[in-house]
Amino acid sequence: MAARGASLTIAAMNTSTFSSATPSDEDATPQLPRIAVLATGGTIAGAAADATNTSGYQAGVVGVEQLLAVVPALSTVARIAPEQIASVDSKDMEMSLWTTLAQRINTLLADDDIDGVVVTHGTDTLEETAYLLHLTIKSDKPVVLTAAMRPASALSADGPLNLLNAVTVAAHADSRGQGVLVAFNNKIHSARDVVKTSTYAVDAFQSPDIGALGWVQDGRVEFQRSVVRPHTLATEFVIGAKWPHVEIVVSYAGVSRIAVDALVAAGVRGIVVAGTGNGSIHASMQQALADAASQGVVVVRASRVGSGHVMRNGAAADDALGFVSAGSLNPYKARVLLMLALAAGATGPVMLQKTFDTY
Repeated sequence: MAARGASLTIAAMNTSTFSSATPSDEDATPQLPRIAVLATGGTIAGAAADATNTSGYQAGVVGVEQLLAVVPALSTVARIAPEQIASVDSKDMEMSLWTTLAQRINTLLADDDIDGVVVTHGTDTLEETAYLLHLTIKSDKPVVLTAAMRPASALSADGPLNLLNAVTVAAHADSRGQGVLVAFNNKIHSARDVVKTSTYAVDAFQSPDIGALGWVQDGRVEFQRSVVRPHTLATEFVIGAKWPHVEIVVSYAGVSRIAVDALVAAGVRGIVVAGTGNGSIHASMQQALADAASQGVVVVRASRVGSGHVMRNGAAADDALGFVSAGSLNPYKARVLLMLALAAGATGPVMLQKTFDTY
């Protein structure tokens, strides 16, 4: 009930400061790019009992029109086409919503009147959604995800500025061809590299080892480097109706083989292991995973560390065991790539290793 009251307070703001573009709006500002803003919920659309509460809030209760209404400066950056795709806490993200979101973005970007897309999202699974879109969007037009660490009702909420910066990046010519981007706390990250690194800080997203692509501040966008690995139009991946069953297990002191055996019995097609260090795996779990690989289950070695990369034939004899190295992908992004690769028909550790080395 407390969250409801905060939501009503936000809803009472003057929404006349923003509305979707009408023909007269377009005639008045024909030079501005048209950016679709797709809302999915998350903390950026969250509300709490009072302005000092940044943890006990309800996510996804503020609608897209309300989010846009509190950022009147958007009208100087782009013509906005808002759309509410979902209203979820991103911890509850489902693959069916991934399918809906990717298909909708592809449809919008095929329209000559749409110059780019911004997606508002929860922070918990943003890096997974961003990487999925990075591999499946079939356009070189900008797609930018953004989010917030503080709910919309909070004192010094970070969502409004992140939203303005995301639209600014999506409207900028240099963003084209960079794949899916994440604009957060004045930084621009590649979807492949970005990870959430803090449970509370407004600077919660980083690109370990590689660093951000660039920055956005006060309407200025600057890229310091370009994305190198293939993405969007250069991938063979498409969003389909079926998602292969892939799960994640973790190696730690004293781990047993119970989880791996249960997943194999359940019929999974792939297992990503978050190993220690350079993707090393406890002997008990490694034997279980080797048994799984011998039964046709794809095993991908990643690391739980948070940065760095997993060397092939490093901590485990991948060639002998039939394992695949995730390289610099964390376990959660490795799962996304493995699902897409299996759906695209990739089979066997050699073909799959090439996929991970490429993307």
